[in-house]
Amino acid sequence: MRASTVFHLGVKELRGLLRDPMLLILIAYAFTLSVYTGATALPETLNKAPIAIVDEDSSPLSVRVTSAFYPPYFVAPKVITKSEMDQRMDAGLDAFALDIPANFQRDLLAGRAPAIQLNVDATRMTQAFSGAGYVQSIVSEEVAAFADRYRSSAALPVDLTLRARFNPELNKGWFGAVMNVINNVTMLSIVLAGAALIREREHGTIEHLLVMPITPAEIMVSKVWSMSLVVLLASAFSIVVVVQGVLRVPIEGSIALFMLGTALQLFATTSMGVFLATLAGSMPQFGLLLMLVLLPLQVLSGGTTPRESMPEIVQTLMLAAPNTHFVMLAQAVLYRGAGFDVVWPQFLALFAIGVALFAFSLGRFRKSLA
Repeated sequence: MRASTVFHLGVKELRGLLRDPMLLILIAYAFTLSVYTGATALPETLNKAPIAIVDEDSSPLSVRVTSAFYPPYFVAPKVITKSEMDQRMDAGLDAFALDIPANFQRDLLAGRAPAIQLNVDATRMTQAFSGAGYVQSIVSEEVAAFADRYRSSAALPVDLTLRARFNPELNKGWFGAVMNVINNVTMLSIVLAGAALIREREHGTIEHLLVMPITPAEIMVSKVWSMSLVVLLASAFSIVVVVQGVLRVPIEGSIALFMLGTALQLFATTSMGVFLATLAGSMPQFGLLLMLVLLPLQVLSGGTTPRESMPEIVQTLMLAAPNTHFVMLAQAVLYRGAGFDVVWPQFLALFAIGVALFAFSLGRFRKSLA
């Protein structure tokens, strides 16, 4: 294998990528807008949910309950009439409509158990799922405080002090931003490496290469290093500019150490992309294979849900996937500020998996050329 040949072939791949506007747009979107929207969209906590209140009691208690709904969980509640409630719910103007009945305060003080009707727009799943609990908690707290004439807290036998480490604000965006970068590193590396091989096959340039004094290993290594370089630079830009700069997510550990782990991850995933391209005859077939491989890699690697919550057989099988070790490495370095002395097992696993995938893909690539 000649280094100069591998270098010039890699430069050829980079030039071919520059002439493909769709792939360039995909790279730019994946590491900018995709990361931003993934970190800020669909919050798990309730955020600015629209609520309307029908106050048929007009008592101090009903006013107190109405004033308890405020941002950031809810927008300022809109007081409406009972005849408007169904109409506004049908029009999708309110996610919640709270109906406080007449004589609510009088029945409460008389020892009765008055009921309040809560209507929820269940088409807004993210808000409806958690919002009903928020409304019930707020109403119960205000009613209890009014009935007791003061705000009281139950005396607990144990004083529990909460210390949220690594994410003291419990901000979902901090987690989502980094996880989107990790997922896009895997996706883009497989796509770019596979597309580079399929593009040459469709254009007929692979036959031109085979009549030259070039080995299959040199062709594959050139695709691996060139496409890995593109994704590595894009991910570094995303971490520094989008995650740290725009989203203001604090990075505790060394970005250089994370980039080194990313390079090992790219070594494995670009080899996987070449292997999938040898199985597929065209880009549509490659896309179908990509979905079958990419979804399990991302969902079962621990980036979406903790690995401990998965069946043991899945945990064991996913140890053979590079994503599992990359997620562990990235979370340890970027979130918890871990050094190489902590994450060296993940580095070693990524290197071993990358070598195995490269050797396997190279063997398959040679057979496909034959």
